[in-house]
Amino acid sequence: MKCDMAKNNKILVKETSITVITENKIDYISLTDMTSGFKEGSGLIGKWITNKNTLEYLGIWEKINNVDFNYPEFGVIEQEAGVNRFIMSSGQWIERTKAKGLRVKAGRYGGTFAHKDIAFHFAMWLSPEFQIYLVNEFQRLKADENDRLKLNWNLNRTLAKINYRIHTDAIKENIIPEDLNKEQVIQIYANEADVLNVALFGKTAKQWRDEKSDLEGNIRDSSTIEQLLVLANLESLNAEFIKMGLPQSERLVKLNQTAISQMKSLAMNANIKKILDAHL
Repeated sequence: MKCDMAKNNKILVKETSITVITENKIDYISLTDMTSGFKEGSGLIGKWITNKNTLEYLGIWEKINNVDFNYPEFGVIEQEAGVNRFIMSSGQWIERTKAKGLRVKAGRYGGTFAHKDIAFHFAMWLSPEFQIYLVNEFQRLKADENDRLKLNWNLNRTLAKINYRIHTDAIKENIIPEDLNKEQVIQIYANEADVLNVALFGKTAKQWRDEKSDLEGNIRDSSTIEQLLVLANLESLNAEFIKMGLPQSERLVKLNQTAISQMKSLAMNANIKKILDAHL
């Protein structure tokens, strides 16, 4: 399973800087940061999680969202909760129940983090006013991210379209005979487009449509930003290969090797990753 690189953001809630970590497209908000503006500090997390109503909420959340949740152990905890000597911490909760909604991170920038649903619940427990401001700032953060994502996607889509013209011009000037009819010309263009599709996506446009009949658009409309960037590069590269007179089979091999190499670079190279993340 592919694991996305963690991404950190900050939101400011009533003059309190709060860390938001995104891992595998799931957002976790720092409960530790949330308590920094309150007199009792991070000790509030322990009081909150020891509360019987909190445990009931956490248990329901885990039951719905976590297939590995240790429900029998949760039953034991429910029976223990409410007794004066009962003590619970985030670490104990995670260890005993295999909970996934809370995370405890060590180190200088560590602390207790919670899935956004649980973080909002904790914020309400802290202060209804604080919870409202937190939700508003979090929604603003996600809206800004979506706007940047759309802009970046559109820029890469535009770049791919520009390079597509370079690609089709190379096909027209070097591959298409003068005596072909319109349908034959269209078929050649489609065939060359599928060279790129197979090199990058591993399948033709028709194969993708057959597999994704429930989706609108085409294979390129569903591409990631990284794939669109590589596609734009492949179009320019294939145009040069065509001008060089390389046969299609040889071009396909070279393009596939390039696609694999560039996708790997975008996924693994820290500097490139920073450039991409800066637009997300």
